Amino acid sequence: MVSKRRLSKSEDKDNLTEDASKTRNQSLSKKTKKSQVLNEVEENDSIFVNFLKTSGIILKTGESQNQLAVDQIAFQKKLFQTLRRHPSYPKIIEEFVNGLESYIEDEDSFRNCLLSCERLQDEEASMGASYSKSLIRLLLGIDILQPAIIKTLFEKLPEYFFDNKNSEEVNIPRLIVSQLKWLDRVVDGKDLTTKIMQLITVAPEYLQHDIITSLPEILGDFQHADVGKELSDLLIENTSLTVPILDVLSSLRLDPNFLVKIRQLVMDKLSSIRLEDLPVIIKFILHSVTAVDALEVISELREKLDLQHCVLPSRLQASQVKLKSKGRASSSGNQEGSGQSCIILLFDVIKSAIRYEKTISEAWIKAIENIASVSEHKVFDLVMLFIIYSTNTQTKKYIERVLRNKIRSGCIQEQLLQSTLCVHYLVLKDMCSSILSLAQSLLHSLDQSIISFGSLLYKYAFKFFDTYCQQEVVGALVTHICSGNEAEVDTALDVLLELVVLNPSAMMMNAVFVKGILDYLDNISPQQIRKLFYVLSTLAFSKQNEASSHIQDDMHLVIRKQLSSTIFKYKLIGIIGAVTMAGIMAADRSGSSSSTQERASLSDEQCTQVTSLLQLVHSCSEQSPQASALYYDEFANLIQREKLDPKALEWVGHTICNDFQDAFVVDICVVPEGDFPFPVKALYGLEEYETQDGIAINLLPLLFSQEFAKDGGPVTSQESGQKLVSPLCLAPYFRLLRLCVERQHNGNLEEIDGLLDCPIFLTDLEPGERLESMSSKERSFMCSLIFLTLNWFREIVNAFCQERSPEMKGKVLTRLKHIVELQIILEKYLAVTPDCVPPLGNFDVETLDTTPHTGAAVSAKIRKKGKIERKQKAGGSKTSSSDTFSEEKNAECDPTPLHRGQLNKEFTGKEEKSSLLLHNYHAFFRELDIEVFSILHCGLVTKFILDTEMHTENKGSRNIGFSHLRLRSAQEIVCCVFQLLTPMCNHLENIHNYFQCLAAENHDVVDGSGVKVSEYHIMSSCYQRLLQIFHGLFAWSGLSQPENQSLLYSALCVLSSRLKQGEHNQPLEALLSQSFHYLQNFHQSIPNFQCALYLIRLLMVILEKSTASTQNKEKIASLARQFLCRVWPSGEKEKSHISNDQLHALLCIYLEHTDSVLKAIEEIAGVGVPELINSPKDASSSTFPTLTRHTFVVFFRVMMAELEKTVKKIEPGTAADSQQLEVRNGLSFPWLLFILPPANWHEIHEKKLLYWNMAVRDFSILINLIKVFDSHPVLHVCLKYGRLFVEAFLKQCMPLLDFSFRKHREDVLSLLETFQLDTRLLHHLCGHSKIHQDTRLTQHVPLLKKTLELLVCRVKAMLTLNNCREAFWLGNLKNRDLQGEEIISQNSQESTADESEDEVSSQVSKSKATEDGEEEELSAGEEEQDSDESSDDSD
Repeated sequence: MVSKRRLSKSEDKDNLTEDASKTRNQSLSKKTKKSQVLNEVEENDSIFVNFLKTSGIILKTGESQNQLAVDQIAFQKKLFQTLRRHPSYPKIIEEFVNGLESYIEDEDSFRNCLLSCERLQDEEASMGASYSKSLIRLLLGIDILQPAIIKTLFEKLPEYFFDNKNSEEVNIPRLIVSQLKWLDRVVDGKDLTTKIMQLITVAPEYLQHDIITSLPEILGDFQHADVGKELSDLLIENTSLTVPILDVLSSLRLDPNFLVKIRQLVMDKLSSIRLEDLPVIIKFILHSVTAVDALEVISELREKLDLQHCVLPSRLQASQVKLKSKGRASSSGNQEGSGQSCIILLFDVIKSAIRYEKTISEAWIKAIENIASVSEHKVFDLVMLFIIYSTNTQTKKYIERVLRNKIRSGCIQEQLLQSTLCVHYLVLKDMCSSILSLAQSLLHSLDQSIISFGSLLYKYAFKFFDTYCQQEVVGALVTHICSGNEAEVDTALDVLLELVVLNPSAMMMNAVFVKGILDYLDNISPQQIRKLFYVLSTLAFSKQNEASSHIQDDMHLVIRKQLSSTIFKYKLIGIIGAVTMAGIMAADRSGSSSSTQERASLSDEQCTQVTSLLQLVHSCSEQSPQASALYYDEFANLIQREKLDPKALEWVGHTICNDFQDAFVVDICVVPEGDFPFPVKALYGLEEYETQDGIAINLLPLLFSQEFAKDGGPVTSQESGQKLVSPLCLAPYFRLLRLCVERQHNGNLEEIDGLLDCPIFLTDLEPGERLESMSSKERSFMCSLIFLTLNWFREIVNAFCQERSPEMKGKVLTRLKHIVELQIILEKYLAVTPDCVPPLGNFDVETLDTTPHTGAAVSAKIRKKGKIERKQKAGGSKTSSSDTFSEEKNAECDPTPLHRGQLNKEFTGKEEKSSLLLHNYHAFFRELDIEVFSILHCGLVTKFILDTEMHTENKGSRNIGFSHLRLRSAQEIVCCVFQLLTPMCNHLENIHNYFQCLAAENHDVVDGSGVKVSEYHIMSSCYQRLLQIFHGLFAWSGLSQPENQSLLYSALCVLSSRLKQGEHNQPLEALLSQSFHYLQNFHQSIPNFQCALYLIRLLMVILEKSTASTQNKEKIASLARQFLCRVWPSGEKEKSHISNDQLHALLCIYLEHTDSVLKAIEEIAGVGVPELINSPKDASSSTFPTLTRHTFVVFFRVMMAELEKTVKKIEPGTAADSQQLEVRNGLSFPWLLFILPPANWHEIHEKKLLYWNMAVRDFSILINLIKVFDSHPVLHVCLKYGRLFVEAFLKQCMPLLDFSFRKHREDVLSLLETFQLDTRLLHHLCGHSKIHQDTRLTQHVPLLKKTLELLVCRVKAMLTLNNCREAFWLGNLKNRDLQGEEIISQNSQESTADESEDEVSSQVSKSKATEDGEEEELSAGEEEQDSDESSDDSD
């Protein structure tokens, strides 16, 4: 504080010099206006005047400065000696002061005494920077005069309270106050403090501010405590002085406890404080924070401070527009600018605090981390994370971890991020580089939600920040695209696509950066190339054609170069780029232009450019069937997603699509002739043609001609001058034809509807007995023929699936039946043709070397899977529940529920093998559009719809077979699926009724003899798929966005209408409740455990969207318990029929949703496990049939984990009592005395003590089970979670026992005695691990022993605190095994050093408690979980 005062002294002197200079200038200006020159020497015979003249000061009359003829120190010394040596001392002092009072009766004289004197001894020096004090200040420097002078000044001051209204005049009160600043010595500080505080109470407000802010410069350190007390009282009485008082309190040396009290007082008023006062107040609050209370203060501060509403977003947006356009400022604009300045200043204060105080930054992050509810997260929280991230480099990893967790849990969403950057863009733009660095880090994640958040950071940084930041954003995105990481490239390209639409003019300024990506095309996939050329084409052919001509030239060069390549990978780039660019050039602009039709339509020159480009692509690709097929597919996708100009569509119809009939369609009456290996027949026709004028698809002859062309054989059935057309292009060419006709005729396909029912020239495909006699080449030919036929039917279904006439719907369903039949036939051929390489069905692949797994590989895979399943049956679960969920999603090729049992064992084996075979050929099937799902409206449940290549889940390679789906946004897909909710509900109810009737017919035995295995399996599979679809639909994160609320509402209306018809405009909560009840009703018909888990997850997703979820949460727990207590169908020879991961997930759901975790654990461990122990070897618990010897490890792991998680949530319970004690000792938190009555403290402690008794009892039951179940996985769980439980006991329970021991002595001793026995068993487990030398167990022993030792010390400290140290004693604890037998192989030294036992003996009773200890929880223990548990199932 001393140094602070010295640093400020020079500033004060400068201020005084400026005041004096200003006053002199004012005086000189006024002299010219006076008629008389008042520049005379004061002639007075008073002692005051004479003594001053003798000492070296000449008093002047009027407005002239008093003159100082000697040095200031010499004057003070001489005047002091004159007074001190005067014969009438000390009476002379009174006369001297009376003379001063008489002299300053004149206002001009008083003003002169307050202003600096003029120095006479050196005229040149006086012009320099040397500072000359005023007469009053010189007199205050004399100790014997100081008290009297101060008294005179304070008596004089009230006369000028309401004078000097004119700002041009000298402010006398402020001059008087300035005389008291930085005195070398204060004679009577206490008296001065009293006078100043009295003056503050009566002074006007402007002077109160000046006096208060001057207090640190006036008073000494010894008066700070008294002043602080007076100011605190004044703070309560006068809220208008809050800012100056807090500013002063920050500069005074005060007791920390006193500052805490003031801080709490201020915090209570924080919500009502003006915006312009916030910076000073926040500065005081942060200044008073200590390491002990930092988290508490910051948590309260962030709750009460909501800057988002200080300046309305609409006003901010207007202000932003004004700043960017540099428009004229209005009065309202000035107010907005003032508000923004205050916010910027506020954040500067916070930045300064977190930069220099590590505890504040860490506490702030922790406070944000502790927020659990989504609604409690504020814009202010996100701004603070950004500020701390950019300010403290040491906390970057911590902030990234917190952000990732918040994003995963859905606490920080897009709307919050957008509001943050919109409201506080002026604050955040200065840390643009740090925000982009954070976004870059998030994009490196493997979690899609985190990657999406990183992309949003880039998007909104570009939207709200300035030009420089926009350039940095584009540069960062280009770096991601050139990195080669697939996820990063996809995300960065998606962001660029959004930015081109969001702000094309700004993107045009950065187009040169995007153009540089053309040099890195080798590293990106076809889908990414499509996005890149879309961005570049949009920039190149925007309105600023002149500025973007260089981009057009570069794109043309690249496209021509790639098209001329003979390597398919590079030709693919050229085709995709050319078609994408043509689409932008030929886009229909009639809807976007409000001017003349000439400007809106495509000009002849532009049309020529488009057609020339497309003809170039066609000519460069016609020599390669794969390239031609790719060209047709790309062109079809372009027509589907973009609205092309009518001129361009007309050219496509005349020049390309008309060639389809010549290439693939022939008259049915002309049967192809030639040396074919199989007889040619017209098959799969849907109409009987009475005449021979029908048409057919000429497939087999074309395929045969192509195969012979490869082998160099003669061309059959083709004229020598006719160009050979590949059947590979049949499906892509038809897709292009269909979409072109659909566009030209507004969805009407009458022109081509004859292709739906026309037959195909094939041969008899059913192999029958000839399969074994066919050659390898013939089998491969048949496989290729069936693949091409299947792909043709798939495109036919894509084209006509939305036809509304019953006749057309019937034909489409017939084609679906043909697809199913052909797949069965194809499986037979593939089973005996392991080296078959069928024709490609999807052509946007980087290489044509796409080959399926061979038959040997498939067989090996099946065998390997069988081994894995047998291994899983022998042990426990091997993967976590989250991994299992992803495996379930990716394993759709096997729709059979795991471990279905003897009921469908034989059927499952065949189904699984065939499904795996088809799945390996996934890339060779044409993609089915999502519109095919509309077939569900026909009222037919078909397994084909749900588990063939319909993309109900993400199967196989992500890069092949999903091109059409990726062209749609997630919102479009969800909208399509929402339209199918009604038929899906119908199917769900039909399946529900099927299983209900089945159970009734078989007397509630679902695997009875009357059950048809194949039918049962198909219905179960459909049930599971429907539940998966419902869960995926309602779990979509986009439903939480405001723009998708209408979608959610409509979907819930569909579900609720199944219960109640005719009710409209219901609130969202009512719809959620009714939908929950509707879905809950299906639990009675669930056929297998996997379906049960999906139903529970679906109900949880519905529950998460409700605000009143307490009652439904208990229903989730009740339903989960029912599923755990249900007897599921199983085979006689199987050890388990339920996946351990699924059981783990359901058990976690049950314990997380039940109202009492401890009671639930006690029921399972105290009732279910004893039933299992007393049952035969292969039996299960009667209460919990899912609890068997095989699944015990799953139950044990979940119960131990949930028990530890539950006790960690119990607060230590010492807050109230410890604060009470600290207040009594004058340490901290005095105001908390009035928050909670003492009676409530004891009641809360009793409840917590009872809760800990239950937890320790559950722990004791669980820990003793290792005597019966001593397999490696069980022991591993016991070691790991046993240590974590003891750690929680140390941190959460021991502080409670400290203050409960005296009042509840017997209860505490009983608790410790029980826990002592548990820790002793943990010690025995450590010995067991060492004896068996199992490294997977022994790695936990050191941490556990250290923790037990800490507990010993902690119990001793508790007894010492309660004056019961004599009850503590130590003894040697022998090393024993799990059965209690002593381990004699170790010496006594080791056992003494390794472990000790404490026993607490009560002097009142014979109870005792002995403790073993625990250490602080280590992150390494958490990291070991996955690797250690991976071996849980091996024993």
